[in-house]
Amino acid sequence: MQMARRMSADENTDNKGSVWALDQQLDQPMDEEAKRLRNMYKEKKYSTLMLLQLAFQSLGVVYGDLGTSPLYVFYNTFPDGIGDPEDLIGALSVIIYSLTLIPLLKYVFIVCRANDNGQGGTFALYSLLCRHAKIKAIPNQDQTDEALTTYSRSTFGEQSFAARTKRWLEGHALMQSTLLILVLVGSCMVIGDGILTPAISVLSAVGGINVGHPKISNGVVVLVAVVILVLLFTMQRHGTDKVGWLFAPVVLLWFLVIGGIGMFNIWKYDRSILKAFSPVYVYRFFKRGGKDGWTSLGGIMLSITGTEALFADLSHFPVPSIQIAFTSVVFPCLLLAYCGQAAYLMKNSNNVIGAFYHSIPDSIYWPVFIVATAAAVVASQATITATFSLIKQALALGCFPRVKIVHTSRKYRHQIYIPEINWIVMILCIAVTAGFKNQNQIGNASGTAVCIVMLVTTLLMILVMILVWRCHWILVLIFTGLSLVVEGTYFSAVLLKVNQGGWVPLVIAAAFFVIMYVWHYGTVKRFEIEMHSKVSMAWILGLGPSLGLVRVPGIGLVYSELASGVPRIFSHFITNLPAIHSVVVFVCVKYLPVWTVPEEERFLVKRIGPKNFHMFRCVARYGYKDDHKRDDDFEKKLFQSLFLFFRLESLMEASSDSDVSSLLEQQTKQSEDGLFCNSSNMLHSNVNQSIGSGDSIVPDDSPLHANNITSSIPASNQVGTDDEVEFLNNCRDAGVVHMLGNTVVKARKESKFWKKIAIDYLYAFLRKICRENSVMFNVPHESLLNVGQVLYV
Repeated sequence: MQMARRMSADENTDNKGSVWALDQQLDQPMDEEAKRLRNMYKEKKYSTLMLLQLAFQSLGVVYGDLGTSPLYVFYNTFPDGIGDPEDLIGALSVIIYSLTLIPLLKYVFIVCRANDNGQGGTFALYSLLCRHAKIKAIPNQDQTDEALTTYSRSTFGEQSFAARTKRWLEGHALMQSTLLILVLVGSCMVIGDGILTPAISVLSAVGGINVGHPKISNGVVVLVAVVILVLLFTMQRHGTDKVGWLFAPVVLLWFLVIGGIGMFNIWKYDRSILKAFSPVYVYRFFKRGGKDGWTSLGGIMLSITGTEALFADLSHFPVPSIQIAFTSVVFPCLLLAYCGQAAYLMKNSNNVIGAFYHSIPDSIYWPVFIVATAAAVVASQATITATFSLIKQALALGCFPRVKIVHTSRKYRHQIYIPEINWIVMILCIAVTAGFKNQNQIGNASGTAVCIVMLVTTLLMILVMILVWRCHWILVLIFTGLSLVVEGTYFSAVLLKVNQGGWVPLVIAAAFFVIMYVWHYGTVKRFEIEMHSKVSMAWILGLGPSLGLVRVPGIGLVYSELASGVPRIFSHFITNLPAIHSVVVFVCVKYLPVWTVPEEERFLVKRIGPKNFHMFRCVARYGYKDDHKRDDDFEKKLFQSLFLFFRLESLMEASSDSDVSSLLEQQTKQSEDGLFCNSSNMLHSNVNQSIGSGDSIVPDDSPLHANNITSSIPASNQVGTDDEVEFLNNCRDAGVVHMLGNTVVKARKESKFWKKIAIDYLYAFLRKICRENSVMFNVPHESLLNVGQVLYV
């Protein structure tokens, strides 16, 4: 059988001819050099003082949403009043153990450890899984990318449980699609929560006006809440850099206030409420409540809202600081706040509406009201920021249409602003606030969104524990069982309230899911057809040094998503206009499932064909947190990498192995940060290869200075290098043209009806309203050359 396969393969090779064999040599992946880059990632070490400082700062970013839950939990749990004090004690007991099991044990001590180099959220978990198994739908990765210092992944034996799970995932396309759908559903629910949290937080905080002045109507409260929301979303474009330092003190003050009020109420009203810490009352709550007790879980669920935001806003805070802040401040203050409200309600069961404000001593009522409103604004800001961050991750991984991303701070890279999303979220948030006008229905909606996100996180964590952490299957089973029992119970409760407001996040999530899935589907189909229709590099080189064309002065940058071969837009262009620039660079800009690509590893450069062809390939790699720089900066870095490539190429041709090694040792000693060792390993490997192949890769921003290299090259070779550099500079002065494909994707006539709807209408509409690639790359209009083509999928 194997003999027959070999004979068949040989026959296919013979049929394809020498052009195919030449093309295989020309289009080999850029992995031989890149994989020798030394892994330089080192986990940051923080002192105790620094951890305490970061724990304080994390309060304002991570815990705002979770901390404002006491404003509305008991009202949403007992919207029709408290029938029996035992129900109140049982509800408090469920709240206590929900906070213990979900935020404390599951998220703070387990899920937060599954971060992607400090990045949290649904897409961070997905990127981890994509690195450990070939499940990414867009196959634009190769072995070169696995050599990145941030492309860390676990290794396991071929017969291990993790290896079997990996083969099972990679062998079933249905499971890969299901996993992607899960990620998209969870992401859409996070967006829905980003719409609902500002609505319920601000409305609940402003609702204190009713308690202080009962004559004020609910319409006035809604109007004030809408005004605050409009101001909040309007200020997003300015960023939080200037006022962000206020967030942590405000939230810390809020936690201390609710904790202190809770202690006061326990002491003043009913100390016996502390018996709710006994798990017996959880059992009694479900036994006594029946269906009513089950439906009230939808309100109790709100006590753990913000837990997903905790994970999504994890970036720039080490996990130990998150754990310190939660265990020392957040958790005890929340327990005291809920116990204090319950103690007050034991004696004043009629005041369940606005229970938080009723339980405040009169002497400090208005100061607490101001702090509560400020805390609600901070909580809303955290969820809005998490929404922006998630959209950026989705866009980088090909799951969201191209939108404008504005970095509002030079100091903090995670502070971004997306205008289109900001105004959409604002309109929906105001519509929810003005449409429902009360906390109960908004609470039902928020509970539905949070519960679904938690279930998605649990399912993704199962695979992370198996593939990334390589946990024993018993530990995986224990985690899965406990998580699904708690979250499944809550999910069954929120389903009963779908008709009471729970449908809102489902509708919002469905709309965003259609957008994200259709965009991803169209992107994958377009990539597949471009891969299938790419032109052989051997055919291009067969045209000769002039490529059979008129070589006009200047540099042509041909953008493509392909890391090998010639994009169809290039052949389409030269077929209709037989002229091309003196220097041609095929530029591939791609995003990888890593949070960032270090600057020194971002660019891979390769020469195509002999020197007199003046053709190159440059692959620029980005992570989902990286910012594609402005075009002038990107262009500058690209040419720097080309200049360095010329000098290193001459160095390899001029020196023997020993000369290169000794020279590199000297350069390494002179390098202050030690990064030149990457180039050393790379160069040494290049010398051992055929110099005539011209396949060389250099990382950008290498500390190896061009002048030092040039001085080390013999004069005869330096002349050739200087000539090529001068030629490139002259071409650059003549003009740089950015060639982008304006591809129109259409479904074939024989395609199924649903495919025609998705491609010809939905995907075409999204491409029409989203930003063009030229805008995303900030290509100057006068330097842009759009090449139109129609692809049928």
